[in-house]
Amino acid sequence: MEFKDHVCELLNTIDVCQVFFDITVNFDLTKNYLDLIITYTTLMILLSRIEERKAIIGLYNYAHEMTHGASDREYPRLGQMIVDYENPLKKMMEEFVPHSKSLSDALISLQMVYPRRNLSADQWRNAQLLSLISAPSTMLNPAQSDTMPCEYLSLDAMEKWIIFGFILCHGILNTDATALNLWKLALQSSSCLSLFRDEVFHIHKAAEDLFVNIRGYNKRINDIRECKEAAVSHAGSMHRERRKFLRSALKELATVLSDQPGLLGPKALFVFMALSFARDEIIWLLRHADNMPKKSADDFIDKHIAELIFYMEELRAHVRKYGPVMQRYYVQYLSGFDAVVLNELVQNLSVCPEDESIIMSSFVNTMTSLSVKQVEDGEVFDFRGMRLDWFRLQAYTSVSKASLSLGDHRELGKMMNTIIFHTKMVDSLVEMLVETSDLSIFCFYSRAFEKMFQQCLELPSQSRYSIAFPLLCTHFMSCTHELCPEERHHIGDRSLSLCNMFLDEMAKQARNLITDICTEQCTLSDQLLPKHCAKTISQAVNKKSKKQTGKKGEPEREKPGVESMRKNRLVVTNLDKLHTALSELCFSINYVPNMVVWEHTFTPREYLTSHLEIRFTKSIVGMTMYNQATQEIAKPSELLTSVRAYMTVLQSIENYVQIDITRVFNNVLLQQTQHLDSHGEPTITSLYTNWYLETLLRQVSNGHIAYFPAMKAFVNLPTENELTFNAEEYSDISEMRSLSELLGPYGMKFLSESLMWHISSQVAELKKLVVENVDVLTQMRTSFDKPDQMAALFKRLSSVDSVLKRMTIIGVILSFRSLAQEALRDVLSYHIPFLVSSIEDFKDHIPRETDMKVAMNVYELSSAAGLPCEIDPALVVALSSQKSENISPEEEYKIACLLMVFVAVSLPTLASNVMSQYSPAIEGHCNNIHCLAKAINQIAAALFTIHKGSIEDRLKEFLALASSSLLKIGQETDKTTTRNRESVYLLLDMIVQESPFLTMDLLESCFPYVLLRNAYHAVYKQSVTSSA
Repeated sequence: MEFKDHVCELLNTIDVCQVFFDITVNFDLTKNYLDLIITYTTLMILLSRIEERKAIIGLYNYAHEMTHGASDREYPRLGQMIVDYENPLKKMMEEFVPHSKSLSDALISLQMVYPRRNLSADQWRNAQLLSLISAPSTMLNPAQSDTMPCEYLSLDAMEKWIIFGFILCHGILNTDATALNLWKLALQSSSCLSLFRDEVFHIHKAAEDLFVNIRGYNKRINDIRECKEAAVSHAGSMHRERRKFLRSALKELATVLSDQPGLLGPKALFVFMALSFARDEIIWLLRHADNMPKKSADDFIDKHIAELIFYMEELRAHVRKYGPVMQRYYVQYLSGFDAVVLNELVQNLSVCPEDESIIMSSFVNTMTSLSVKQVEDGEVFDFRGMRLDWFRLQAYTSVSKASLSLGDHRELGKMMNTIIFHTKMVDSLVEMLVETSDLSIFCFYSRAFEKMFQQCLELPSQSRYSIAFPLLCTHFMSCTHELCPEERHHIGDRSLSLCNMFLDEMAKQARNLITDICTEQCTLSDQLLPKHCAKTISQAVNKKSKKQTGKKGEPEREKPGVESMRKNRLVVTNLDKLHTALSELCFSINYVPNMVVWEHTFTPREYLTSHLEIRFTKSIVGMTMYNQATQEIAKPSELLTSVRAYMTVLQSIENYVQIDITRVFNNVLLQQTQHLDSHGEPTITSLYTNWYLETLLRQVSNGHIAYFPAMKAFVNLPTENELTFNAEEYSDISEMRSLSELLGPYGMKFLSESLMWHISSQVAELKKLVVENVDVLTQMRTSFDKPDQMAALFKRLSSVDSVLKRMTIIGVILSFRSLAQEALRDVLSYHIPFLVSSIEDFKDHIPRETDMKVAMNVYELSSAAGLPCEIDPALVVALSSQKSENISPEEEYKIACLLMVFVAVSLPTLASNVMSQYSPAIEGHCNNIHCLAKAINQIAAALFTIHKGSIEDRLKEFLALASSSLLKIGQETDKTTTRNRESVYLLLDMIVQESPFLTMDLLESCFPYVLLRNAYHAVYKQSVTSSA
């Protein structure tokens, strides 16, 4: 009510004063007058659209009565106003009859401005509008116009003024042809106007409904219908062509200014015109897209809108970046030219009252005092006072009885409008950008906004401009108002969520393209694997031997690299398309390092980095092709090839986007060396550890696979049930090195710890067996030189086979670990040779008298680098965690000693096993008993380190017991018992060779070397016979 009263009072005052309005002369006064009328009209229309308005004011009055004890005294007027303005425009047409003279004068002053702005794209093109290079000789001349502020005036605002204004003072349409032409031109350009944000007003229907009840307006109604038909038929295509022209014009402008930013000074007007034109076209499209008939829908779907928005953002960025350049130019312009011209104009005025003279003089003085040094010193300029004084002066000089009439001194008005534009170039660049290029209206068209973004991503040629959408989210806060602070959070949250969604989608799209490229490259790398050359080799061999294999006409397999052979440049492969799409999208992601939306900083590159990390992690695990049901897994060498191909592609991303791909590798690959990644998902370390333990080593225990020391690999044995995998392909030197490359020292340490956990569980079971036989073993320990007594005691032992089997399992696990450690050492020696040699030197020079704790720390370091140690630190840690509370340390030590006794006296039973035969070809036994040598040495070293016993003494004791027991089977006559006696004899030699604590001299004292020599002779002879 108060607003309405104030508006009515002001309009009456303006009429009484007979104010002169001309947008080309007193621009600010005329613009604000027209804006006031449109704001008033819009408010009344919006008020009439509130469905429950009567109920709302009734509730307001009731609440007022409850609070203050009486109803609001303005309530009856408010209620009457609601009733009167049921049809707001009809009521306002009556209301504006006395104001029609002032309003029509203001509107008719647009006759030079609006038609010039509302031209077709062809007319723009012919005039070479916005082109800096069309006339190179005038490139440095300042862009001038008699109507500077009108050049970038919003077309949307002018159309509102014309359509609503002439509806309110409709009488002028019948008497003034200029007014009618303006009105018809505006009606033909649009079908609807924006009232407020996404609230639209359908102009043709509303105007027709208003005029249909006015006598003699049939001609106007026909005009409206004709204009509506023209708008539906031609407006869409006209605006489409305009957008097409503006895309190329803004691109040219942005390119030239990025190369020569100094042109922003003289050509600033062009920049703001370009921004305003583009903004008007985008808002027009947004407003009409949902409010036009479907038959012409194609004109309202612009898949290239992102390009136009992008160039707008580029121009805005140039203005923000080179603001000081523009300031320097216009500070000199104001002081050196504008001040002089204005001073001359003032001096030539025939009449100039004192007040006006003082204001004019202050303008000249303000401009004259400006200097470039102020810009260089970073001084903050503020010309708001000067602009307000000019607004006041327009009001003083536009009333009918003013002694200095602005209508009679148009040159003064035009000059001052130019000066005001120049002052804005010095102190109000940000406000000018908001005025000419604010697109915060997208905040209220979220569905259309998201649809445009999706269309942009789907079109590869437009994806490079997709960054325009997140950048638009930085505009949203400019649509908030200080009178409605509670809206800030809602709009701020929407801007954040949309910006986040856009950047996330862009990163996902880039990630998907990168993944597709990686897949293609992995396929190409896979073609180079050695396994694929078998067919080529067999064909070459058959060719030499002139064997004809295969069917005639069978297509020859394409060799790797054939995809790089191009017949001509027109041939485009899928990989080419992917690279092109990726480079376009990465341009967008790399366009800005960061952007600030509602005091939140977004970094587009971080989104891509984050998505690449997640996808790389999933891809690595996926490329293992682990199948839990069938226990299948990719060979480490093949996985390594794929990972390297993947990494090569990811490294090439640095050519497109400034991201630290090494950080991605470190984050992902280091996580893969742990048991679980940061999301709690299994890694390749856990998958391969489980597979080697649960699949490969379990089959070794079942007797399907044997460890061949000569080949340094596990090999399948011929059995009834063939295994689904070839053990050699997963455990040879190259595969173990590949595994070490993939898992790294951390992953190999985890693998070792898992292996040691299995060994510790076997040792725990062995200790139980020792406890069962503790009395017999105690006696045997002291009776090894009494053969008869030993034979009798041996018969009392239980679970002899179980002890040997468990020790063999431990030996197999330790053999596998030694392969893994050797591979790790080879890999680290290649990558960090100086560090590894330093660790070796450190380990090799530990003094014998060093404290065991210090020595163990050195061993732990050495073990982590893959170096073999006298005492395995991982095994010591695993076994020391087994100490039980109920058994004293002395008892534990005794059990450890008796365990070695148990193993020593059990060795002769191996001779009766058919599988215990030694094979010189593999340098071992098919039942893996050669692994006992490693098990005995490592277990003894670990146990007696834990119990602080003498490892050397205990191993000597073991050697004495074992040699005594084995010498005894030399006297046996039963052939089944001594079937593989020679093969078992060789175990003693293996144990000594493996041990850092035992020597051949010591063995010679217990076991005649002649027996060993004869045993080697016998087994080699037997192998030659069996192979023959």
